[in-house]
Amino acid sequence: MKNLKRIYYVVILGLILYLGSPRGGTWFYIHNIRWLYVFFLSLFLANFITPIVQKIAARFKILDYPDERKIHRQPIPLLGGLAIYLAFIITVVRNLNFSRELWGVVLGGTIVFLFGLIDDLRGLSAKIRFLGQIFATLLIIAFGIRVTVIPHWTGEYILEVLVTILGVVGITNAMNFFDGMDGLATGLSVVCVVSMLIVGIQTGEKWFIFLCAAFIGASFGFLPYNFKPASIFLGDAGATFLGFTVASLAIMGSWGQVGYSPMIATATPVLILSVLIFDMVYTTISRIKNGTVCNFRQWLEYTGKDHLHHRLVHLGLTEKEAVIFIYALTLALGLGAVVLRNGKTLDSFLLLIQATIIFLIVTVLMIVGRKEVSEKEKQS
Repeated sequence: MKNLKRIYYVVILGLILYLGSPRGGTWFYIHNIRWLYVFFLSLFLANFITPIVQKIAARFKILDYPDERKIHRQPIPLLGGLAIYLAFIITVVRNLNFSRELWGVVLGGTIVFLFGLIDDLRGLSAKIRFLGQIFATLLIIAFGIRVTVIPHWTGEYILEVLVTILGVVGITNAMNFFDGMDGLATGLSVVCVVSMLIVGIQTGEKWFIFLCAAFIGASFGFLPYNFKPASIFLGDAGATFLGFTVASLAIMGSWGQVGYSPMIATATPVLILSVLIFDMVYTTISRIKNGTVCNFRQWLEYTGKDHLHHRLVHLGLTEKEAVIFIYALTLALGLGAVVLRNGKTLDSFLLLIQATIIFLIVTVLMIVGRKEVSEKEKQS
C-alpha cells in the first residue's frame, strides 16, 4: 500500500512539473481550453500539497480537538485551507493571464485567509475577523467588483457598496458556519462554482473562467482528504477563504443575457448560493426566536448544532447522507440558475418561487424532525 501511494505521488508530482513548465499548457492553449489546464494544475497541486500540510499540522499540534460541540472524536489536523489556498494562488499566478478584477479576488481572498489562519493558530476575536472581512470586501470593490443591479438614483453607488459588503461578508460567514461535517463546505463550494463556471463558459468571460477553474480544482483536489472520514479539516482559514471567494465570484460574474435583465442578474447567483442563504437566514431567525442570540456579536460567535446539516441528521440521515443531500439540493438549484442564461425575466421569478417552495418543504421537515427528537428526549 505504501509503495502504491509513493508511485501515485511521484506521478502527481511529475504531472505538476510538466504542467508548470513553460510549455506545459501548450496543447490546452491551442485547443482553446485553457481553463481545463488551470483546473488540472490546481487539482494536482492541491492533491499533492494536502498530505504535506497534514503532516506539518500534526507535527506542530495545529489540531481541532473534540468537545461537546464537535462531531469528531479524535484530534484532526487543521490546516486544510492552506493547501487549497496555495494550490489556487500558484495556479492563478502560473496561468499568466490577469485582469484588475482577478487581482481583486486574489488579494481580498488572501486577506481573509490570513485572518482565518491567525485565528486557527493563535485565536482571534470575532470582531477582528469581521473587520478583516469588511476590509477585504472594500478591496474587491476598489478593484471593480460590486453589485450593479441597483436601479439608477442619487445614492446608487453607496447602496451598491453596502449590499456588496452585506452579501460577501454574509456568505463568507455562512460558509464558515456550514463547515460542520466532513467534506460539506468544500464540496458545497465546488458545486456552487461549477454552476458559475458553466455560465462563465457560455458568456466567454475568460478571467472569471480561470478563477472558477482554479478554485474548483483546488477544492476538488483537497476533497478526498476532507470527505468522511476526514483526515484534515479546513479550519477557519479554509472555510472563510472558500466563502469569500465564492461570494466574490458570484458578484464578479456577468449573469445577464444579451438583453440585460437586472432580475436575471440577481436571481442567478441567488439560486446558486440559495442553500447558504437559506441556512443563514433560518438559523438566525431561529436563534433570535429562541433567545440564544441577542446581538450581532453573539451571532458571529455562536456555534450550535442547529444548521441544515445538523437538522437533516435529526431527521434520520447519516452524516454522509446529509452532506450528499445538500450537494444534490445545491446542484439542482444551480442548474436552474444555469438555464437562466437564455431565459426571460419571468423565468427568474418562477425559479425563485420554486426555490422558495423547496426550502419551505425542507423547513417543515426540519421542524417535524426537531419535534420528534424533543419527544424522544423527554421519554428517555
